Formats: sequence, structure tokens, C-alpha cells
Amino acid sequence: MPRSKRKVAAIAYGLDFRPMFSRFFKRHPRQPVIERPVWEACAAQMPFLEELDAGSLEKLFDLADRFAEQKDFTGTHGFEVTDSVRAAIALQACLPILRLGLDVYADFVEIIVYPDRFMTPRSVVDESGVVHESVEELSGETMPGGPVVLAWPDIDPAMGAPGLSVVIHEFAHKLDMLDGEADGIPPLNQAARARWIERLEAAYSQFCDMLERVESEIPIDIDPESEAADRYYARLPLDAYAATDHAEFFAVASEAFFTMPEAIRDIFPDLHEMFTEYFGWRESAATTGSGGPAY
Repeated sequence: MPRSKRKVAAIAYGLDFRPMFSRFFKRHPRQPVIERPVWEACAAQMPFLEELDAGSLEKLFDLADRFAEQKDFTGTHGFEVTDSVRAAIALQACLPILRLGLDVYADFVEIIVYPDRFMTPRSVVDESGVVHESVEELSGETMPGGPVVLAWPDIDPAMGAPGLSVVIHEFAHKLDMLDGEADGIPPLNQAARARWIERLEAAYSQFCDMLERVESEIPIDIDPESEAADRYYARLPLDAYAATDHAEFFAVASEAFFTMPEAIRDIFPDLHEMFTEYFGWRESAATTGSGGPAY
């Protein structure tokens, strides 16, 4: 008997199974893993989220909650991971991927949180082949296909500084590493990749020139690594660390794009346009003076 006739016959005999099937197949609303007041309280400590329109903020809450459900948050050296800690990390990690989606973070599961900055050994081979060993104090570290490591004092939203987000920085590295080692170029088609390389290189060179000029103005009696030199570096649109290489420039510029977008838009307009397209960020009047950005 054809499917349509079977249905008619069943109903004719009073055997309407539709209510039963609706009970079996009815989808129940997903329950959040972190309560709404925690998300709202955490978001209120991040001024850059104030620029999101209501729809985008709701989307961010939902995406971040799914992220928190999928990832393992591990506290180390006695640090306790609370819902507020998970929310603080998840909101910042998911802001760059509102359009890209959670699949771009599928290559890892664990996020490790230290109670303070942590020490990591480094080995660098110079042009002469000499190996230089050192130990660095870090706020965050990302490993290809591995965990993201963060230091809570530098990611605590209550302690945030304008234009800085260690979480966005480290997760920008994750996006960069999707096609291999970090080089400042996320996966793109051939035409987009060529344009990305051209614009990233132009902005990177421009920033390095700016840094060189600033450093030339620091008096000889001031240590460039001291706090006394900070007022000189404050003239730069990005943290000086962006000059390290193309990968760090992309990560630092991504921080600024989401937390202080005028620094990118005004100084590196071509880079800003490229980031806008890649991240799917649509500016409306809030970031330009009349409304809020949306996705």
C-alpha cells in the first residue's frame, strides 16, 4: 500500500499515531551548562562587548555555552576553575568565531589555567647555527593540535586593559594554526590568501617602522624594557610585541580588532577591511558612532 494510503487507512480506523510520534520526537530545549546570570555578570566586565547588538550578544552567549560544554577546563597549581572562569574564557574565545563556528576549535579539548604567569623553556637557533636556551614568563601559550594554556591574572576580565585580550590573542593563534604552523595566515582560498599576505605584510612593515621610530626617541639613559619606557611605547596603535613576527602581529592585531577596533580601522584600514570580511564582523553605528556591530 502506498505511504499516503496507509496513513489514510490508519486514521480511518482511528489509529492516528501522530500524537505518539510527536511525543517521541519532540526536541527539548537545550539546557545551558552555565547559568544566565553568570554570563551576564561576566560580559558586564568586558567593555568591548557593549558594542554588540542584542542579537549578536545572545548568539555569543549560546556559542560560548556550547564551547564551555565541549572543552575541558583544568586548573593547575591549586587554581580552582569556577563557572565565572569558564565564562570569562569562553566569551572571549568565541567572539572571533561567531561567524566561523565552533568547528574551527575542534582540534583540541583542554584549556589549562594557571593561578599566575608561568615559565616555559625556549630554544632558538640563530643564523650561525648556535642554539640559545632561555626561560620565558608567559601569560598564554597555544600548541598546534594541543591545549591552550592561560594565566588567570592576565585574562581576568576585572583586570582588563583597553586593546588587550590574552584569550583572543591565543585563540587567534588557533585559527592561524588550522593549516599548519602559525604564520599569520589562516586557511583561505588562493585568491584570498594572496590578498591576505599582501595586506598583512604591508601592515606589519608599517608597524615595524612605527616601532623603530618610537625606540629611536627613547633617551639613552632609559632602559627600553623598563616601565619608564612605557610612555613611549604607548604612542603605538598596538602592543610592541606585534613586531615579533607575522604570527604575533596577526594575534595582537586580532586583539585590537575586537577590543579597540579604532586602532586598526584608523591606522591599518586595509587590514581592518580584511579582518571584517574574515571574521564576519559588520560594523554598524556603535563602533563608528551610530549603533553596534553585528554578525
